[in-house]
Amino acid sequence: MNYIRRTMNPAWYHGHFAKPPFFEGWYYKLVTAKADKKFAIIPGVFINEDTAQTHAFIQLLNGTTGESFYHTFHSFEALPNAFDVRIGKYNRFHLNGLSLDVANEYGTLRGELQFSGIQSWPVTPLSPGVMGWYGWLPFMECSHGVLSFDHEIRGTLEINGEVVDFTGGRGYIEKDWGSSFPSAYIWQQTNHFDTPGTSLTASIATIPNLGRTFTGFIVGLLHDGYLYRFVTYNNSKVDRLNVSDTTVEWVLYNAQHELKLLSTRTTGGLLMAPQKTDMHRRISETMNASVEVTLTQLSGSRRLTVYHGLGQHAALEVVGDTGVLADLL
Repeated sequence: MNYIRRTMNPAWYHGHFAKPPFFEGWYYKLVTAKADKKFAIIPGVFINEDTAQTHAFIQLLNGTTGESFYHTFHSFEALPNAFDVRIGKYNRFHLNGLSLDVANEYGTLRGELQFSGIQSWPVTPLSPGVMGWYGWLPFMECSHGVLSFDHEIRGTLEINGEVVDFTGGRGYIEKDWGSSFPSAYIWQQTNHFDTPGTSLTASIATIPNLGRTFTGFIVGLLHDGYLYRFVTYNNSKVDRLNVSDTTVEWVLYNAQHELKLLSTRTTGGLLMAPQKTDMHRRISETMNASVEVTLTQLSGSRRLTVYHGLGQHAALEVVGDTGVLADLL
């Protein structure tokens, strides 16, 4: 029953009964109302057979400057039946906000934020979240959850001596848990389109499973209150995936729709990511990318443009040998 309840609640902490190696982290994207400041705050925990490597953490990425900070802690607590995480004495994270009180040689993080209008990826027994039926498999190397496509922020944070007012800004929340990040993947997200409420999250990665490796992908476009899903488990297909030093071009389709994504790549900051042995893998993330999105309805020989727009202030990670992704499709 515990496993069923956790699976049906992707936001909850999944590590109460996990054996090492295990990690779990929540990703909060925060953009001010004027979009002149943008940050990612990533709380989490890494559990290793070597207890000296086990620790909780709070990562900070300044999406404007590319600076990043990794704060470690010895204490981590999570409620067993809710998304309610505490790191250190005074840092709390949940679906409707966060509170921070960090001060050490690496910098300061203080303040409290509240979120309203949370919009999560739907959860059903046959498809418990963004992972679909794969969410029921207990041996996945890395599981994923989209906790809020888009929401409004209220409150201020003091970040390394600078007071940043996020009131009226937009946020996004997702999470990952498992034993290690994929060896190669592309991930991108933006909820800053000209049409309010439109949000895109898209990822494609190498997935080891029962002795073989395949490419899996999860793409969700929320527009006009409807979630358009292009995912491995609903028979969607990748028509092409081209990665250059400056762009990522990705075209997907299913029986009803085609989705074209053209992303610009920009320089970013370095984040720490989990491997099976430690948290020392460095990955680059930019929060200054853009994504051109074209959604087309397919009806026989007719093609009707449902949506075309440009997502700004996009987060983008391109990690590992991305040529393998296309080879394994």
